[in-house]
Amino acid sequence: MRIIGGKYKGRVIQVNRNFNARPTTDFAREGLFNILSNIFDFSKINVLDLFGGTGSISFEFVSRGCPSVDIVEISLHSLKSIQSMISLTGISGINLIRADVFRYIKSCRKKYNIIFADPPYSLKTITKIPELIFNSDLLEENGLFILEHPRIYHFEDHPCFSDHRSYGNVHFTFFRKTEQPGFDDKAY
Repeated sequence: MRIIGGKYKGRVIQVNRNFNARPTTDFAREGLFNILSNIFDFSKINVLDLFGGTGSISFEFVSRGCPSVDIVEISLHSLKSIQSMISLTGISGINLIRADVFRYIKSCRKKYNIIFADPPYSLKTITKIPELIFNSDLLEENGLFILEHPRIYHFEDHPCFSDHRSYGNVHFTFFRKTEQPGFDDKAY
């Protein structure tokens, strides 16, 4: 797995051998960041990465100039792996938070321009995550929540639904805090 774009493009993301989750594919990350780069000026936003896993999404944001990314992950093995990558590369701007994602969402008082969540596909409460995000008021105005999920879930009826994209077996659903549909204009 490599960082796809930006300052650290091409750097290998080291993953602990004991890591047993499904990382977001390079193909899907490239597609996601092609979309996001047309919406946001990365140098002006802060990001929350829920279920951080390998940290690949956060590394992509920082590589593209994002000054602040908070990663929430409960696995100590994952956090150690991410910390090791940060130390090896000298990447700055990533804040690691070891916490249960659902508790963090309920207690967090910070606001973000982008919230990305890549929960385990086997998680039974995936469909509740968008409501938790919007009820917790974590997004800035015009903020974007992105949920990575398997194809069995559909969110088109959610009041904050904006768009859906798929890259092989990886599906991203985009939710906006405002009532603006789609990705027609640059928000930042």
